[in-house]
Amino acid sequence: MHFFISGISVQSSSMIRKLIKRNLLQLLLFLLAIGGCSTGKQVATKGNKSLRETIEQRFKHASTQYKLLMEELPEDKLPKTYVKANNFLETSGSDWWTSGFYPGTLWALFEETNDSVLLKEARRTLKLLAKQQTNDKLADLGAIMYNSFGTAMKIDPQVSYQKTLVASAKTLMKRYNAKVKAIRSWDTRQNDKEFVVVIDHLMNLELLFWATHATGDSAYYKAACNEAETIWKNHIRPDYSTCQIVTFDTKTGKVKHKRNAQGYNDESCWARGQAWALYGFTVLYRETSNPTYLNYAEHIAEYILNEPNLPKDKVPYWDFNAPDIPNTYRDASAAAIMSAAFLELSGYSTDNGKTYFKAGEAMLETLASPEYTALLGANGGFILMHGAGYIPVMAEVDVPLPYADYYYIQALKRYKMLTMNSSNLNASFRYP
Repeated sequence: MHFFISGISVQSSSMIRKLIKRNLLQLLLFLLAIGGCSTGKQVATKGNKSLRETIEQRFKHASTQYKLLMEELPEDKLPKTYVKANNFLETSGSDWWTSGFYPGTLWALFEETNDSVLLKEARRTLKLLAKQQTNDKLADLGAIMYNSFGTAMKIDPQVSYQKTLVASAKTLMKRYNAKVKAIRSWDTRQNDKEFVVVIDHLMNLELLFWATHATGDSAYYKAACNEAETIWKNHIRPDYSTCQIVTFDTKTGKVKHKRNAQGYNDESCWARGQAWALYGFTVLYRETSNPTYLNYAEHIAEYILNEPNLPKDKVPYWDFNAPDIPNTYRDASAAAIMSAAFLELSGYSTDNGKTYFKAGEAMLETLASPEYTALLGANGGFILMHGAGYIPVMAEVDVPLPYADYYYIQALKRYKMLTMNSSNLNASFRYP
């Protein structure tokens, strides 16, 4: 276990005392966590030989791609996607929902390659994001900041990073509604009457768990668990498929209506929404050791693996109920998220661990193939091809996506740890 006090410079004895006190709390929380179910059992497997033996090569390939990508990136922008037809790199400001993925991927690749060029760029991009820590209009703030600053904290702990994350968590909590028991996702023109919660925003909750570890304030932890329960009760259908968007009455907390925006229709199962749910509830179990969340995650997994429209190579179509299967778009981003989640979940499930490992491995193997991994110098510098952003409005169709790359690298790192390292994968999630 790493303590935050190591690897940083502390300016005063009072700060030292505060950090020691805080880390004693973190130690207690850590011991409670490892005493529960979420420590999991290491999946004893050597994995796919070809994939295992080329892991380092894949990290180098990804790093080379990202060094090409950074050369094309304007100083004040972050990558959003690449359009091959006109060789156009589409970018965004730091307030776009995908802005944390590029910095997070850089940090993850630096950890694997020790490439100083990646480190320099990773640090530079954090400076672009820092101003968002007080932006209470940014619904994706938790995911943006934790994927970037949170990843950085695990690799190169800094007091400034910690302060940014704590400030971000405080800002995110301003969007919390005690009646709905969730954080507001999208603002509407009728915020006083409508309170929108999307399944995507399960990915905000990791920051809140971190904030409780960092500050000792359980309000963040409770809010995260409350939102998880709200989503389970309202976004998850009886067959364990997912609905993307639920609108509540702001004052009463009652459901007003449900719909899908990025799925085929309101009754279909949007693949990336299902991926967010699998990943999100796996994180909930990791952070709470509550077997209820393991049960939720396994039900979500059950739907995915038993879905008749899941292809043999395990990279899903953009929607499991799209009308033109198999002649429709795949979504590499959904597969990458699922792969990372399945690999983690494999260490928690007593009965289905091997099944989940094989599923995560199969998805990763397909993504690592020439079918989905771009050639060096191609794809605008992105790693993966064939992402599906917003198919119903034909936006970001069959293109690279920064979140596909982020979770692909995460899945590679988890696979490496499970098949090549002796340490337990769960230990890597402990906070510095």
